[in-house]
Amino acid sequence: MDTFRFAEKGPFMAKQRRYPPEFRHRVLELVRSGQSVHSVAKKFEVSPQTIVNWLRQDDLDGGRRSDGLTSGERAEFAQLRRENKRLAIENEILSKAAAWFARETDVLPKKSSDS
Repeated sequence: MDTFRFAEKGPFMAKQRRYPPEFRHRVLELVRSGQSVHSVAKKFEVSPQTIVNWLRQDDLDGGRRSDGLTSGERAEFAQLRRENKRLAIENEILSKAAAWFARETDVLPKKSSDS
């Protein structure tokens, strides 16, 4: 079995959509006013799980929950991961450059072909 097939996007996988904040806000207002998640999901053609996720994130952002990251914390975490990745790449480049300069200036012996 080809394991790479699971990672590919195919016709069986749902598309990830971006919804405007106003749309999300309206959907959350309707659910919080007493309409069921399923009826609102059907009306606006959004999956019920998406609405549940929006409710959870809105509660985190509003301080009504504390069992996850707020949107601001998520954005900061993503930015820190990107920066960490960039710094790791830069560090690897600098390490290789330092080793090359050390060999060129005979501070370190040249690599032998025996290794």
